[in-house]
Amino acid sequence: MFIYGASGHGKVVCEIAQALGLPVEVFVDDNPNLQEVCNLPVNAKIPNQLTAGILGIGNNQTRKKLANQNPTIEFQILLHPKANISPSAYLGSGTVVMAGATINASVQIGTHVIVNTNASVDHDCVLEDFVHISPNVALSGGVRVGEGTHIGIGACVIPGIQIGKWATIGAGAVIINDVPDGATVVGNPGRVL
Repeated sequence: MFIYGASGHGKVVCEIAQALGLPVEVFVDDNPNLQEVCNLPVNAKIPNQLTAGILGIGNNQTRKKLANQNPTIEFQILLHPKANISPSAYLGSGTVVMAGATINASVQIGTHVIVNTNASVDHDCVLEDFVHISPNVALSGGVRVGEGTHIGIGACVIPGIQIGKWATIGAGAVIINDVPDGATVVGNPGRVL
């Protein structure tokens, strides 16, 4: 298996894979100054013999671009052993769930989603493809988050809210109203910039 992206997020992904006993052989990164990360070599290209991997990149647009450029790769799901995940939750390929995260009953998570450290995703939430839920985010029940949206550290979302595609929710924001596609929302209560 390989990890695409050898910066901070890639390091966390690598440690999750190692905690799960998954063999990571190499990082792939286009930074010519990186030779080794986490005691693993860094290559500029995916080695031909490797068909399984994970995207270790936090930027949602970059993850989507790389996933689309590599359709033959078997993208893995990585679930930290100290995450709490309901058996009735569904997680799509390429999704990574960090330590301390909780994913409750009947949650539906798309492909290449990041549920970061200590985030809470409550019952019946839907996270579309390429979403990033930052550390300590709290999503109440029945929240829907559109493709590519990034919810910043410590944000809170009340039950039943609909957040559009490719939106940005600022750190610590409290979301009490639906959010349109592409909006940036900050503050308590959250307001569109």
